[in-house]
Amino acid sequence: MVVDALKDMRKRLEADAAHDKTEDTPYTYHKPIPEDMWIKCPECKGVMFREDFEKSYSVCQICGHHYRLDSRSRIREVTDAGTFVEWDAGLLSLNPIAFDGYPEKIDGLIKKTGLNEAVVCGQAVINGSACAIAVMDSNFLMGSMGSVVGEKITRLFEQAMELGLPVITFSASGGARMQEGIISLMQMAKTSAAVGRFQDAGGLYISVMTDPTTGGVTASFASLGDIIISEPGTLIGFAGRRVIEGTIAQTLPDGFQRAEFLLEHGFLDMIVHRKQLKNTLGSLLQLHTKEAAETNFGSAETPAASAAKKLTASDCLEVIRHKNRPVISDYLSLMFDDVFEMHGDRAFADDQAMWGGIARFAGQPVTVIGHRKGKTIEENSRTNFGMPHPEGYRKAMRLMKQADKFGRPIVCMVDTSGAYCGVGAEERGQGEAIAVNLRDMMKLSVPVIVMIMGEGGSGGALAIGVGDELAMLSNSLYSVISPRGFASILWKDASREKEAADILHITATDLEDLGICDQIIAEPGGGAHTNLSEMAQSVKSYLEQALPRQMAKSKDERLASRYEKFRRIGSFLEH
Repeated sequence: MVVDALKDMRKRLEADAAHDKTEDTPYTYHKPIPEDMWIKCPECKGVMFREDFEKSYSVCQICGHHYRLDSRSRIREVTDAGTFVEWDAGLLSLNPIAFDGYPEKIDGLIKKTGLNEAVVCGQAVINGSACAIAVMDSNFLMGSMGSVVGEKITRLFEQAMELGLPVITFSASGGARMQEGIISLMQMAKTSAAVGRFQDAGGLYISVMTDPTTGGVTASFASLGDIIISEPGTLIGFAGRRVIEGTIAQTLPDGFQRAEFLLEHGFLDMIVHRKQLKNTLGSLLQLHTKEAAETNFGSAETPAASAAKKLTASDCLEVIRHKNRPVISDYLSLMFDDVFEMHGDRAFADDQAMWGGIARFAGQPVTVIGHRKGKTIEENSRTNFGMPHPEGYRKAMRLMKQADKFGRPIVCMVDTSGAYCGVGAEERGQGEAIAVNLRDMMKLSVPVIVMIMGEGGSGGALAIGVGDELAMLSNSLYSVISPRGFASILWKDASREKEAADILHITATDLEDLGICDQIIAEPGGGAHTNLSEMAQSVKSYLEQALPRQMAKSKDERLASRYEKFRRIGSFLEH
């Protein structure tokens, strides 16, 4: 009924507009709609009841456009009722470069908005979790960052560090405040330094970019979050669209500098609809509390691989290439709770061939990294058949270092025929990206558990395969090169890949004999695809033993044993 009424109302508005433009067309005057009763969306021009609009979190019910929120509304929507306590409310702007009319402009905005500045900072609780919070308000001089905004943001991080609180910022800004000249520019360095000190001390910082986040705010604290979130359609960028087009004389693509564009290019972890934002923030805060680290590991033994029929490598090759072979997306919901996928390498793109995120395993927050394949041609095309580009490995390392900072164990699920070997990958440093991962995974202080779920091909697999323990599903393979690649190079005949597989010693039992595989996890008869739930439970049972086994070690013991694990590989060589 409401939808029909809205359609009728929209038709009537359009008819009225047409009559206004045609002098010789008689028409009946309709009484204007009261402004306090209706809202017209600036994006789709649809009309909706104001009450319904407000119940929908100030989001258009027709097209999903997210209206800009003032700071009071934002605080009311994301924090638990009555928990917000403001900090540094009395700070007021001066006129550092004696800009004509600036004090009067500030006084007028204070009277108009009821705010003293373009950011409100304080302490609050979100779904039971305490945090420090800053909310920018674009109604105050377009949320520009002057000396007071920079000072309040800096104090927020300093006080949060003293209190041991995580920080959440909601940015909404046109950039630096020109009326304060170079003083405003310096706030970029000042706030970035405060974020750096806070993060070095182990603090969690979640940055939420809201419409618009531009200029000096984008190029400082807003882009430095451990986790960066945006609402749909948010304008995010350094230089404005008109400035760019005027400078380079090129027409920019549709969707340029919108949240979806930034996600695709690797600079956001996730886009979250406003109605889900509070719960998302609450869950992320919970995943980073000390209480979240309490474990509830079971004591079930991992099913012995000897219970399964021993297959040759060529047999295994057929099993792991079965069209229904489980991929990482099949396992996630069966093995983990509170799963949040994170996106992007913060440099170039978000590689769909590499999955990364935060989850909970038996009550323990963990970081999960894994190659992602598809099951249909469309899925495999989107995920590049599980062959990562350099940005996939850089995303993985970014998330591993974040896990190290917050003390989260890392679970790596390997399943790739190898790293992507195209021209673009070489131009962006495929070899360097893999090398950095090999070096830096060796230095991670948290437990790292690696599991070969299907294919373990070459450096593309090893780049997320340096850990404290290596487990292999009983039909999985791990090799220096894919059997097809081996046959192509050595015999100039790719059709001999099965023959190559059988002579390369690449099965789980082969690698166990070589001292590389620590545990073989039995697959159901016929392969993992014949009973996904049983397979997932077997992998869970292994992790329930492996994680506490590694967590019981001290940091120094873990680093030493990890180095020695790889150091002794090949020690059987004669001298």
